[in-house]
Amino acid sequence: MTLKNIALFDLDHTLIPLDSDFAWGEFTTALGWTDAASFQQQNHAFYEHYKAGTLDIHAYCRFATAALVKQGAAKSIAAHADFMRAVIQKAIQPQALKLVQDHQAAGDTVIIVTATNAFVTRPIATAFGVEDLIAVDLVKDDAPGGTGWYTGEIAGVPSFREGKVARVDQWLSDRGLGWDAVHTTFYSDSINDVPLMDKANVAVATNPDARLRALAQERGWRILDLFP
Repeated sequence: MTLKNIALFDLDHTLIPLDSDFAWGEFTTALGWTDAASFQQQNHAFYEHYKAGTLDIHAYCRFATAALVKQGAAKSIAAHADFMRAVIQKAIQPQALKLVQDHQAAGDTVIIVTATNAFVTRPIATAFGVEDLIAVDLVKDDAPGGTGWYTGEIAGVPSFREGKVARVDQWLSDRGLGWDAVHTTFYSDSINDVPLMDKANVAVATNPDARLRALAQERGWRILDLFP
């Protein structure tokens, strides 16, 4: 049986040399959507927890989306378009784009699997030419008389740590596939992604943090330093 090849990519610090959620927070703070000193202090604290592998993803998501929840759909969507032009497009480097395109040219299915929410990351995936995105989905207030906009809560299983494995498993199941029918390669920079790296057929530590670099060396995983 010929296995279907799937290339899984983390996004932040893997395909782009920054954290898109962190950068979005900084961008909206510059717009005056949040109190700069308070937001930056909390944002940095959450980011340190993320790097340490101790992040409360639900608490972080409520914090990270509070401004866009308050501002509403029209202002948030317009601001994100500006964010893409001012920050993200400049951060998409040719070697990262080529890596994705090489997999696509080989006939592989490419999926971005990120712990950042889909509002922030869907346009970034599109900029990479990637249709399949597994991201943190947000609850919308779709009740009669509701806002029709995000509430700040997470819908379903967040694609974070072990949740990434669960979400990829669901993606496969929705298409009538199992792990035994696919050959998966997963690129990530983060120690948080070890559960999915363990599950994948091939793990590639990409621009890895210090803890992941050490683990990759111990386990014989390929190390890819994509960015200078």
